[in-house]
Amino acid sequence: MILRFRGRRRLASLMAGFLALVGLLWPGPLGAEEAPSFATVPPPPAIEARSALLLDVETGTVLYAKNPDEPMPPASLTKIMTMYLALDDLAAGKITLGETVPVTPEAYALARNPNLSNMFLQPDLPVTVEQIFKGIMVSSGNDAATALAQFLAGGSEKAFVQRMNEKAASLNLRQTHFGDASGLAVDDQTTAADMARLSRQLLLDHPEILDYSAIKKFQYNIEYEQPNYNSLLFRDERVDGLKTGHIGGVYHLVATGSQGDLRLLAVVMGAKSMAQRADEAQALLDWGFNHFRLWNYRETVQVSLYKGRQREASIPVALTAVVPSGEEPAVTLTLPSYLVAPLPQGTQVGTVEASVGGASFQAPVLLNQDLERGSFLRVLWDSLKLALLRLFGRL
Repeated sequence: MILRFRGRRRLASLMAGFLALVGLLWPGPLGAEEAPSFATVPPPPAIEARSALLLDVETGTVLYAKNPDEPMPPASLTKIMTMYLALDDLAAGKITLGETVPVTPEAYALARNPNLSNMFLQPDLPVTVEQIFKGIMVSSGNDAATALAQFLAGGSEKAFVQRMNEKAASLNLRQTHFGDASGLAVDDQTTAADMARLSRQLLLDHPEILDYSAIKKFQYNIEYEQPNYNSLLFRDERVDGLKTGHIGGVYHLVATGSQGDLRLLAVVMGAKSMAQRADEAQALLDWGFNHFRLWNYRETVQVSLYKGRQREASIPVALTAVVPSGEEPAVTLTLPSYLVAPLPQGTQVGTVEASVGGASFQAPVLLNQDLERGSFLRVLWDSLKLALLRLFGRL
């Protein structure tokens, strides 16, 4: 580890300049859409689908991207947002898993359509929220998504769709618009980048979604079990989600799985067949798991503190990144040579950077506690000491 200390003249910029520029220097919580270039990693697999993206769920780092911003209909990937809002309501105590969901005429009309994927809802057959969740994630039930949307929005799917688009805006899904809760609307639009953002945030906010997306078969109101449309569940034990989509001869798949501490998310959109979407998502996941690992750096550094209650400040340093397997990043820690109290918790006082394979990652170093001002005598003494040190060029 390389440790760089900066003196008093740099402290002001660390306190102000870094805070002002943090959004420019480091990617946001969903990561950058341009994949970092690792010189030591073999090239990714060739992808024929119209767009695709592979990212690490924990950090949001994009490892591969092909036409991530190309718009196209989401089809049943829309149901990812439907489930997101439902799990929001479940976590807020607005609904329970055991509640009965009314089967509306609109939902029943879809259930009777032999050309659509459904869980075969029936008005006189009770269905619970938990069963609806399984019907959406396993059977990709359009009837289930419609019934759930109306249940959550007081009978109005239109009101629920407004919630969907408001949630999309809050998640910065810049090219996404939903027209219904199931993905049948003709004016739906999204991109691989937006689906990756949505799916990643769902996994972070509601990891319990995997309890439903990992189910391989589900049976309701028919004589046979419906297999999950995500065929990767049946051939790769690492995979436990997430959702498929199909419309007009175009096939999509958002697939996620974990190996050790690394959870990856692959988005394949615009494939020509179910087999192609599965094979290419599998290829991306295999490439990611074979060549990357999750790396965590943790350190506590002591920095001199003036005018405070103690003489030193304990500063935690943390950086998590996805790096090439078998390689150890070089760490550079940049901190001021001293701090002056008071400083509030959360103040950025430096940076930590890791370099590996020709790529680099940065994170801010933040105070994890308030550094309170010391006694009158401590402040007076330290003020005199700082003045003398500056006078003789020691700072």
